[in-house]
Amino acid sequence: MKKAIQNSLRKALVLDADMSYALYKYELEEHIDYWKAGMRRDGDEFLFVVTENRGNVAMLLMTPKNELFINEQAREQLRLRWHTKGVYENNMKLFLPLMAEQLAAGEVAVTGVKTVQPPSDPLS
Repeated sequence: MKKAIQNSLRKALVLDADMSYALYKYELEEHIDYWKAGMRRDGDEFLFVVTENRGNVAMLLMTPKNELFINEQAREQLRLRWHTKGVYENNMKLFLPLMAEQLAAGEVAVTGVKTVQPPSDPLS
C-alpha cells in the first residue's frame, strides 16, 4: 500500500500529474484554520499538506500572510520557494517515503518549513 501511495505522490509532485480539487475540498479544506494556527505557533515560513486517496493526490501550501495555494499552484509555489537547482527534487526524494508512510497510516502529511540562513563569514 505504501508503495502505491508513494508512486501516486511521485507522479503528482515530481512528474507534474494533475491533482484532484475534489480531494482537496473533501480532505483538506476544513482543516485550514487549524494548520494556520499551528504554522503561526511554530514560526514556520510556510506549510504544505499532501493527501492521497485511491491514486488521487491533493496538495495545499499556505503562508503566514494567509495565502493559500491549491494543487498545481501549491506544487509550483513549493518549487519557487526551493528555487536552487535540484533542491525541490532532492527534498521530494526525502519526503515522499515519509509522506507515504503517514498517508498509509491514515494521517495527512503536514510539513512546516523554516528557512535557515547560512552563517555570515566572519572573515569578510
